[in-house]
Amino acid sequence: MADAKVVFEKVREYIVNQLPVKAEDVKLESRLIEDLGADSANLMMLIMDLEMEYDITVSDDMLTGVKTVGDIVKYLEENT
Repeated sequence: MADAKVVFEKVREYIVNQLPVKAEDVKLESRLIEDLGADSANLMMLIMDLEMEYDITVSDDMLTGVKTVGDIVKYLEENT
């Protein structure tokens, strides 16, 4: 099980690299689409990057449930 703080920092790094947001604006409760302005292509790229980073495969079912940064962090914590 991965450390939540380390996972969050890595997820935030990827989000800041892909979206026009500042690191301080990315919080666990930040909604990916509504708060951070991500679209479906951004989300797919983010998930692909995290799959490579953590050497995992994210199921399509999981993707439909992802709404916040915290959702991603929780999934990575539980599956890495």
